[in-house]
Amino acid sequence: MSGYYHRCYNGIGKPVEIKMNDGRIHRGIIDRVSNDRVYLRPMNKNYGGYGYAGGYRRGGYGRGGWGWGFGAGIALGAIAALVFLPLFFW
Repeated sequence: MSGYYHRCYNGIGKPVEIKMNDGRIHRGIIDRVSNDRVYLRPMNKNYGGYGYAGGYRRGGYGRGGWGWGFGAGIALGAIAALVFLPLFFW
């Protein structure tokens, strides 16, 4: 299992910045962690404009909208850097 899994699992509920191998950067609060993905939710309460893979749907974001809440699933293997953000970024 990836070393990022344990860092993300221990950081559930904390704000993070994740830099991907392809250079993209994601900021959010760790909502949950699976064996191969970390799920972020927006740091602000304004969920509008937080567009990932199909945008907002009832029950969540993305094409499936399977009701696990708001979040973007990020593959743990694609993470280049993980930084926990201080409180003032909220």
